Amino acid sequence: MKIIVPMAGRGSRLRPHTLTTPKPLVKIAGKPIVHRLVEDLAAMSDEKLEEIAFVIGDFGEIVEKELVGIAESLGAKGTIYYQDEPLGTAHAILCAADSMDGNIIVAFADTLFKADFSIDKFEDGIIYTQKVADPSAFGVVKLNNDGFITDFVEKPQEFVSDQAIIGIYFFKEGERLRAELQYLVDNNIMNDGEYQLTGALENLKAKGAKLKPGTVEEWLDCGNKDAIVNTNQRYLTYIEDQELVHDSSELDNVVLISPVYVGENVRIKNAVVGPYVSVGSNTIIENSVVQNSIVQEDSDIRKVNIENSVVGNHVVYRGRSKDLSIGDFTSVKE
Repeated sequence: MKIIVPMAGRGSRLRPHTLTTPKPLVKIAGKPIVHRLVEDLAAMSDEKLEEIAFVIGDFGEIVEKELVGIAESLGAKGTIYYQDEPLGTAHAILCAADSMDGNIIVAFADTLFKADFSIDKFEDGIIYTQKVADPSAFGVVKLNNDGFITDFVEKPQEFVSDQAIIGIYFFKEGERLRAELQYLVDNNIMNDGEYQLTGALENLKAKGAKLKPGTVEEWLDCGNKDAIVNTNQRYLTYIEDQELVHDSSELDNVVLISPVYVGENVRIKNAVVGPYVSVGSNTIIENSVVQNSIVQEDSDIRKVNIENSVVGNHVVYRGRSKDLSIGDFTSVKE
């Protein structure tokens, strides 16, 4: 099994955090979004994970080494590919053409999910979906009476289906998908100036591939600040039976309201923290109340009362009660 992870997007909706950190490397409960994504995907397959191919922009050598390390932590080879122009989903996947053979999972790195099943590797293809209240905001799949996908409909204005595509796909033969992606590019078949994955899926279907939907229990968006706070909350509930407070942390006169993640070498004093809070390594929190928030690494916050907030790395903050979104290397003293 191989996993292809297109993640070259700029993450503009999650600014200011993505000005310094690519969105898939923003941390949820101490691990980057993309790390949690591939961990969960690996757990869905009973096959050995051979390779994780990351399709990135110009993220720099440090990020590339981190991504390769994530793959290696799962016993897989890490490969880096580059998408130099934002030419659409099909083009992004095709950038990893050299890794597309045999069983592959394609997963876009701006989403997490909760699921309790194994991938059926005998299916031609599985497009993972989630039932949504407003299908007009999503790409959806239409099914026949046998449960196979007959159509892909982008943001339908009239109801055709409530099964939204979440950006995770399985293909039994990666080389067949690669051929259809290449066909789009070779023939300059674009939609709104981009090469779209749905075009390749339509061609696969027309040539006899039977594509089925796979459903997840919960689909977690990581697109903007409020979404990532909610995702952190939900993810902490998934893992709350794990040991979430690192042994090296120092807690002095602290009330932790579970679930709370506390990373390495964190110092918390005279504070109430939780529920649904993640505190990154080497951070200091003093004389504060922190609820339903993410505080990343190497930050120092004191005399605050915050909730529904994301505080970046290397932040110094002294202030009033607020709903915050503070990027890396920020100092605010009120």
